[in-house]
Amino acid sequence: MNSKNPLESVYFINIPEEYKFSEAAMKIDPKIPLPVQQKTEGDPDDYNMKDIAPEQILAGILTVLAYDKHNEHLDYYREIISKARPNIKKELSETAILKTKNEDWDFAEELFLTLKGLDPEDKAVSLNLALFLDQRAENYKKAGLLDEAEACDNEANGYYTDAMNAEPAIPDAFFNAGFFYLKQHDYHEAKGAFETYLALTCDAKDEEMDDNARYKQERAQEIVDRISNENMDDIAFSQAYKLISSGKEKEGLDKILKYISNNPKVWNAWFLMGWGLRKQGRWEDAQKAFEQSLSCGGNENSDTFNELAICYMEMGKIEEAKKALVQAFSISPEDTKIISNLGFLSLKQGNKEEAQKYFTAVLEFDPNDKIAINELAKLEADN
Repeated sequence: MNSKNPLESVYFINIPEEYKFSEAAMKIDPKIPLPVQQKTEGDPDDYNMKDIAPEQILAGILTVLAYDKHNEHLDYYREIISKARPNIKKELSETAILKTKNEDWDFAEELFLTLKGLDPEDKAVSLNLALFLDQRAENYKKAGLLDEAEACDNEANGYYTDAMNAEPAIPDAFFNAGFFYLKQHDYHEAKGAFETYLALTCDAKDEEMDDNARYKQERAQEIVDRISNENMDDIAFSQAYKLISSGKEKEGLDKILKYISNNPKVWNAWFLMGWGLRKQGRWEDAQKAFEQSLSCGGNENSDTFNELAICYMEMGKIEEAKKALVQAFSISPEDTKIISNLGFLSLKQGNKEEAQKYFTAVLEFDPNDKIAINELAKLEADN
């Protein structure tokens, strides 16, 4: 996320009444100051009206709409931009989606925030913002930036909630929110979101649905059934995850133990127990929990093998750690936290050259990965 305040690059001016952006543009109120985007850093008091391009004012308006939610002239600015650029929402949406695909996170976020500023009541924009923040959080998690990931998840949760409050309802808001809650291990909320999605789409006639619509209905029903059959929407499970993720491992482990006593075959529960034990540094106990998770069906989840490998490494079981990481890598070959751990394993084996290759590979996926950058710097300093 941007650390610098984008509004610092904007200054305000009063312009002549006869000024127009285009023939179709609205008449300007000279008493209301307009924001101008600086071309370069400098003193805005030195401006010359003849040197200010209309695009600078439009860019300034977009910046204000994105970042200054309490500006008293927002409605006036929205009217200007909609008259001057009638297709602005479509243009910004297409560009934001493209930038997200290219993982140009900061620019994409600015575009999505601008879209929200242009039309705060558009719940489709809220859904797109939620999806963007959800995806960015995953990117942060892979890079080991857990605080940044948590901040993105919290924002995404707010936008998903906003999208699910749309009238009329947006079915996809519930479908996508369901997967978001699954990743948060909040199975109670996930089940509710998927059930709502199914209720909203149940009247669709089969001949009117394409393959994607059928897949989504089947997938939603499958997840609802699995959560119900394994009693994963038990409130103790959600409470355990929230406690452990917030650093209250002891209380969280008490909750998950209670859940496991009634549901001993749920791999997610054993994984959660292993995670809590691992955070406490109880490596051997965590190892046993992760191995139990694998035997209950967690063997298709790369995180289970990755967490197990961490326990092995801490206990000096290098060969076992290597086998677990290789298995994790085979499931998720682009997961940078797994590649990083392969680098740390190489360091434990004294193979600095191999470790350097792994950390370099991480940067090929994410050039801003702080862990890889720091480890490569240490290796460079040792040479």
